[in-house]
Amino acid sequence: MLYVEKLYEQLGREKVTQQESELKKHSKDESIHEAVTPDVVCFPESKKDIQMILRIASKYQIAVTAYGAGSGLEGQAIPVQKGISLDFRNMNQILDFSPEDMRITVQPGLMKSELNQFVRQQGLFFAGGPDYDATIGGMAATNASGTRAVRYGVMRDQLLDLEVVLADGMTFHTGTKAKKSSSGYHLTSLFAGSEGTLGIITEITLKLYGIPEYSTVARCTFETPELCAIAAQTIQLKGIPVMRMELIDSVSIGIINEQCGLDFSVNHSLFLEFAGPKNTVAEEVKLASEIMHELGCEDWAAASDPIEKEKLWEARVKLAVSFQHLKELKEIGGDVCVPISQLPKLVSFTRHSMDTSGLKGAIWGHIGDGNFHTSIMFNPNADGEQALAEQTNDAIVKLAIESGGTCTGEHGVGLGKKKFQEAEHGTALEMMRRTKQLYDSKGILNPGKIFS
Repeated sequence: MLYVEKLYEQLGREKVTQQESELKKHSKDESIHEAVTPDVVCFPESKKDIQMILRIASKYQIAVTAYGAGSGLEGQAIPVQKGISLDFRNMNQILDFSPEDMRITVQPGLMKSELNQFVRQQGLFFAGGPDYDATIGGMAATNASGTRAVRYGVMRDQLLDLEVVLADGMTFHTGTKAKKSSSGYHLTSLFAGSEGTLGIITEITLKLYGIPEYSTVARCTFETPELCAIAAQTIQLKGIPVMRMELIDSVSIGIINEQCGLDFSVNHSLFLEFAGPKNTVAEEVKLASEIMHELGCEDWAAASDPIEKEKLWEARVKLAVSFQHLKELKEIGGDVCVPISQLPKLVSFTRHSMDTSGLKGAIWGHIGDGNFHTSIMFNPNADGEQALAEQTNDAIVKLAIESGGTCTGEHGVGLGKKKFQEAEHGTALEMMRRTKQLYDSKGILNPGKIFS
């Protein structure tokens, strides 16, 4: 292929590969979507490299799909039209750090864990993104969130500025280093969550926060998942600024106990974290305890000691690995988000739908901001099970959208949620298509994602 030879010529052999193992690695992510092998993988080290790659791709009309850590759950990194997989592993540097401004600028390939390890020396931390490790660029591209979003917001809320390279090589900045601005269109928000379909992010300027002085975690159980949702809503209405508030339903707790040898009470569980000045945290925990007991909770426990906190939060930490151990089954996963007043209804409907299907299904997630996950397990070798799992998930998403919510609170659209875009966005979907056409007229940037 002529364009591959051009890549070798312009970038050098050390930044371009067609090695079979690398092609296979870049053919998939953590989703269940079918793998597609790219023609070539590029490892840029600078903005200049990316401009060169995109100019070649544009000239030969070759698809370019960005690849971070490969931890996405909706197929965003799968190169469905083959072409170039753009791996950011060598663009992982910290470019500028201003602790006095609580701000840092990094390259997209930097891992979240590396960022926090660096800024922690100055008593700061980065609040965005999921609890598992991921690249900063991948989190920005999917507008990821996680357990702390109830207090700090999603990835879009952590961004001050992005440097973006368009398909034709043009480069620009979307914001400034200031904490806010009323100047012009908010391009930072446009590119956050664009999943690499509008441009390639090459620099990211982030907000940082001071590490809280003190924290306490708590756990309690309820008879039904909708009572957990009501409890989460009540905490919010009372103005308690929880750091984290997570739901794990009884089915999930049972799987965690079975797979990890734990003995948590097999009930629908609410996990909370409070953080701030010690006296303030004590008052918040006391008020939350009173609220939970008024709503009929059981098994209330709270801890401030690091070891005890780790034990109380262990079920939430072990959740993902527990499902991974169910090797004979595959998973249809959802991450709907609704107005918090609609949570009890939707959680109740979700549990009923899963039970009615006869499939093993679990509910868990960031219930404090109306976002929860579903894991519907199916045997890929059993006739009709995958279709049944998809039908069950579709019904949950349909009700979420009808309730004023969204098909995805944090995982993004990718391939898996394309079918819900028209129902959720209506005529606004046409505006998204026009925006795509404006920024990427040849359609080479991550084609086939978000919409056809």
